[in-house]
Formats: sequence, C-alpha cells, structure tokens
Amino acid sequence: MNHKLLLCAVATLAIAGTAVAQPMGGRWDSPMDQRLRGADGRRSIEPAKKVEVEAFQAADAAPLLGKGPITVAAADGTEAEWKLPVYEAAVVDQLAKLGYDTAVSGAEGGQIAQIGIRHEEVVPEEAKRKPVSGAMEVGVSNRGNYTAMALNIDLTKAKKAIIATRLDVRIRDKASNRVLWEGHAEAQTREDDDGLNNGAVAARLASALFAKFADAQVVPAS
Repeated sequence: MNHKLLLCAVATLAIAGTAVAQPMGGRWDSPMDQRLRGADGRRSIEPAKKVEVEAFQAADAAPLLGKGPITVAAADGTEAEWKLPVYEAAVVDQLAKLGYDTAVSGAEGGQIAQIGIRHEEVVPEEAKRKPVSGAMEVGVSNRGNYTAMALNIDLTKAKKAIIATRLDVRIRDKASNRVLWEGHAEAQTREDDDGLNNGAVAARLASALFAKFADAQVVPAS
C-alpha cells in the first residue's frame, strides 16, 4: 500500500508540473523560449554606417591641386557606365568647392579626374520566411514535467542584399599624364534603397572622399 501511495504522489506531481507553463511569481524561461527570442540572427545584420576612405597624392603635387581647369571623365574599363552621370555630378560639385574650374569641360590643359564605380554583394538577400511557424517542447524542470508550445508569427519581408559601392577618383596632369592624387570611398546600402545609382549615395561617397583631399597620404616621387 505504501508503494502505491508513493506512485500516486509522483503521478500527481507530474500532472501538476505539466499544467504549470507560466508559474506565479515570475517568468519561467525554457530553452525553447530562449531560442525563439534569439531566432534568425541575420535580422541584426545592417549596412555599415561608416564610409571607408583612402587617399594618396604625389609628394610635389600640393601646389598644383585645387586650382585651374579640370575635366571629369570615366576611367578605362569602368563598370556600368550608365550610372556614371550621377557620380560625375557629385564629383564635379566637390571639385568646384575645392577651387577647381569645372565650368569648361574638355579643356586642353589643366587636369583630368577619372572616376570609376564598382559594386560588390557583401551580404546576400535573405531567404523568404514562413509567415507562421511553431515549436513544441517537453521537458523536466525543478517544478516537474512541462509541455510548452509556441507559435512564431513573422509578417516581415525578407531583406534585400547588402551592396558595397566603391567610388574611385584619380586626378592626372593632362600634359604629362602623371597621377597627382587618387583615392577611393566605399559605403554599404540595401539593394532596395536605390543605393546603386542614387544621387544621395553618390554625394555621400564624394563628400567623404574629398574631405580627405587636404589630408591625403603623400607618396614619394619615384
């Protein structure tokens, strides 16, 4: 009889534990709860906010830079030349602020700024998500057995790929074809943010790049 009473008591504890999914006095976090809150870690991946910039100039180029006529043109082999007008306009705007004469395009003398654009996918587009998914877990805790069920409802759209856009500019002396200054700026954007040919992104890259114009690393003459 004593053994039967003991078995009945254990069974009663197991049933009571199954019914306790949300104990009074605080939240009981099961391993499944923790996984659901940390699910889909890719949602936290966002485009980098910082614009990466590098710039270099010839050792004796400082007196020649920032003045005189300059022409903006595409560099040889530039990717997607149809996007260039937006970036050319952003570069011309910055060169004018530096003191260059940008009003006369194609001048025989002066300097030429050759620009190029490149795109690279750094994070692929997210896979399409199931709008409704669920999970069930059965386990044992210090409060007894438990059964937990959860529905995960996700109506958000899968995020587009993150694209890095790089703007390269090289300033040459037209007469000698010598490189006086060169640099590049790179920024990230979502593919669906119109970042691949958007004037705002072009202006952001050009502004960051030419902010380094006076502080470019000097390269000794060869």
